[in-house]
Amino acid sequence: MLVIILFIYVMYTAYSIWSFGQKTNLVQADAAIVLGAGIVNGEPSPVLKGRIDHAIKLYDTGNVKKLIFTGGSGGEGEISEAEAAQAYALRHGVKTEDILIETTSTITEENLHNAKIVAERERITSFMIVSDPLHMKRAMVMADDLNLVAYSSPAVNSAYKSWSTKLPFLLREVFFYIGYQAVSPFR
Repeated sequence: MLVIILFIYVMYTAYSIWSFGQKTNLVQADAAIVLGAGIVNGEPSPVLKGRIDHAIKLYDTGNVKKLIFTGGSGGEGEISEAEAAQAYALRHGVKTEDILIETTSTITEENLHNAKIVAERERITSFMIVSDPLHMKRAMVMADDLNLVAYSSPAVNSAYKSWSTKLPFLLREVFFYIGYQAVSPFR
């Protein structure tokens, strides 16, 4: 019986992650927080590029005034994810003064926590959280736990397009979401 309950819980969690990622809250916010997603040879990975492109669209349409890029570097002397994202956004017309970065985070919770610190210094109070659709539910729970006034804005041009890429990402998110939920009451 316990195995059946666990199976139902996991399946329900997978469905809720999938369905949550299909919803966008298109609102006006002070800034978009773009969650880091790796770089390749100093340039944004395809996953990060999709997130940046989505944030630039929010910026260009006036839904946000600032972009906050997050993510540290993979090693000593390497450019950070946030710096690579910043350079990409500058090449695509975003004004220097409208970009903020944090360059030390390595996981989603740190991305959001560090972005909050950067935003508080600039008196930024409302956010669109930008990530891949399957990452949105966990990111939004974390944003809520950090008391951010945040809205979900999944990158519609995600690099995860086929079932062969979506399924492993979904399974990973189910695992991390359940893990986060399990430890969050003890924080």
